[in-house]
Amino acid sequence: MQSRREFLRQAGTNFGALAMAAMLQSEAQSASGRAVEVLHHPPKAKRVVQLFMAGGASQIDLWDHKPLLEKLHGQPSDFGEPVEAFQNGLGPWMKSPFKFAPYGQTGKQLSEVVAPLGDCVDDIAFVHNMVGKTGVHSQATYLQATGFQRPGFPGMGAWVSYGLGSINENLPTFVVLPDHRGFASNGPKNWGSAFLPASAQGTTIFPQRENPIEDLTAHAKFVTAAGDRDGLAVLQRMNRRHLEQHPGDSRLEARIRSYELAAAMQLSAPEALDISGESAETMKMYGLDRMGATYPDRINPAEEAEYFGRKCLIARRLLERGVRFVQIWSGNDNGFPRRNWDSHEDIERDHRPLASGMAVGTAALLKDLKRTGMLEDTIVLWTTEFGRMPSTQGSKGRDHNPYVFTNWMCGGGVRGGVTHGESDQWGYKPLDRLNPTQVYDIHATILHQLGIDHKRLTFRHDGIDRRLTDVHGHVINELV
Repeated sequence: MQSRREFLRQAGTNFGALAMAAMLQSEAQSASGRAVEVLHHPPKAKRVVQLFMAGGASQIDLWDHKPLLEKLHGQPSDFGEPVEAFQNGLGPWMKSPFKFAPYGQTGKQLSEVVAPLGDCVDDIAFVHNMVGKTGVHSQATYLQATGFQRPGFPGMGAWVSYGLGSINENLPTFVVLPDHRGFASNGPKNWGSAFLPASAQGTTIFPQRENPIEDLTAHAKFVTAAGDRDGLAVLQRMNRRHLEQHPGDSRLEARIRSYELAAAMQLSAPEALDISGESAETMKMYGLDRMGATYPDRINPAEEAEYFGRKCLIARRLLERGVRFVQIWSGNDNGFPRRNWDSHEDIERDHRPLASGMAVGTAALLKDLKRTGMLEDTIVLWTTEFGRMPSTQGSKGRDHNPYVFTNWMCGGGVRGGVTHGESDQWGYKPLDRLNPTQVYDIHATILHQLGIDHKRLTFRHDGIDRRLTDVHGHVINELV
């Protein structure tokens, strides 16, 4: 039977190199686990940084100013319709405990706790009419991270890794920098490869730990560099022989590639993670001028700035060395006292230190990328699994709000200084309820900027051509 490649060549079609590659994408899928490395149109961006605020960051206390809440503060909340709360968050209207002020030429109102980002606001595109599907942390986190609200689907970084491949063979294509306290809801399943080749999954790095990458190097005294190298060579020969006997299994190929990558990373990763050569000015900008300081047990801005800032600086170093996708997490899974954005009890107590620390590192990252020219082809995405309610839970907290929340993007051909979509006067639901923005639209837009048509990057699994955006999504043309 004539292959599609032969047919297209003989037919003399004028698809062009990019369209031809897209048409032959499924043909390029192989058991080797290699990326398909396909572009559907010229890209505007090469890299992505995703900043994920675990627990549900409050849009109305950070980015989405609501003067009406200041006017109605303390009065019984009346949404004009029945409201399904996650817990018991339908108390009186509650104004933000933080002051807002205008920033940049656009005069965008930002909360005082994210004031460091005021210098960058004219480069940011805000989306204030995001909607989710659930108020449950695990499901909502899956939805934002993978495009589906149940386990078993690849993370966005895995799709990008699979679709575009590596820029630098000595470093992972997709790197994840978790919160220093531990994983958020779902843990590594948020960045797993699922049914994609196993090599597409994220590589977890804890840059603040003595051993940032587990099992990269042996620490036993009897292990020598030569012995380690010879042992890996024998292992590679055995694995290759096994692979020849079991073709079609991407897991072994991914394991082989992981050993090859690990050997390369033994030299490249320590250099990438070593920030000792950064200038004092850079370290201060990222909030790293207090390293080695001791911190109180309670959550505090200085500690959050140091740990989040370090991850942002490491992200810049990884990006400039060829890593394609970096995911940075703020907040771990639920526990008490709170160490994430799930501020049911007290917005002031939790959001002030978390937001202040996040804003320092994020602003430094945006400025650094812009200074080096990398912001032109690097997309920075800020997101969370859902927002918070404008009414009070208890006396100082806010319940979950999946009905509207905020994302923002910056760089990589995204228009700065604009807002797409608004929430209503309370920050409860989209102002235009018939035309909200969903995660599929965000994912479709990012893939578009990377040169990928989200409808055409697919992988057949269980008889279905799966894609990151499921059967939904459209590019937000107003933002690009």
